[in-house]
Amino acid sequence: MSEPPPFTTDLQFCPFCGSVLPLPSIGQSIISCARCPATRNLKEYQDVTETFIIHFNAPKRKQKKNKEAEDLIKEELIPEFQGPTVERQCSRCNHDIMIYTTRQTRSADEGQTVFYTCVKCKFQDIEYS
Repeated sequence: MSEPPPFTTDLQFCPFCGSVLPLPSIGQSIISCARCPATRNLKEYQDVTETFIIHFNAPKRKQKKNKEAEDLIKEELIPEFQGPTVERQCSRCNHDIMIYTTRQTRSADEGQTVFYTCVKCKFQDIEYS
């Protein structure tokens, strides 16, 4: 193409349409864009080096609970279980109120899993809906 490119790009992209350029074949001296008639000369890549840094997720360290928070939980000033309640009978103690949470534990086209916790005896029940 005889006209100058409309913008400057990295060497991996076409300077005219912005699409990703294919990898060159062995013995090839020009890279042609698959989307438009633009070409790049392989001599532009001669002194290019690429470096990569891979960051792995490090596991988070558990922080020790401070003494005041533990005392508040023991004194039940902070409820251990919080969340919406539902009228559902506990299968262990027959109490009528349970707390529930929902999670998507299976594939997205299947229903959520509902976790129930009795507010009286802390028994946990699971329903796969």
